[in-house]
Amino acid sequence: MRRSIDDHPMTAEEVPPGGDDGEFQRVSWAVAVSDDYDDSEPRVVLTTEEVGASRAGLVAHLDPANARRLRVALRDALREVGEDPGP
Repeated sequence: MRRSIDDHPMTAEEVPPGGDDGEFQRVSWAVAVSDDYDDSEPRVVLTTEEVGASRAGLVAHLDPANARRLRVALRDALREVGEDPGP
């Protein structure tokens, strides 16, 4: 089983100011779930790649504990910059 959850290719407008000199790349991310492993355990699949360079990115296969750890880190980072982390 493999199921796509969400994805987002970064637009040129989302590049931080000062990044137009090539310092920052436009990045696409995608989240999916998969159990296509020898142990058949489901994992969260996080893929990041430069926009326009498909199949050249990095793919993290996260077990539930590490997926939760990433979720907490994103929540804490949002709080750190003064944003509501949401539900």
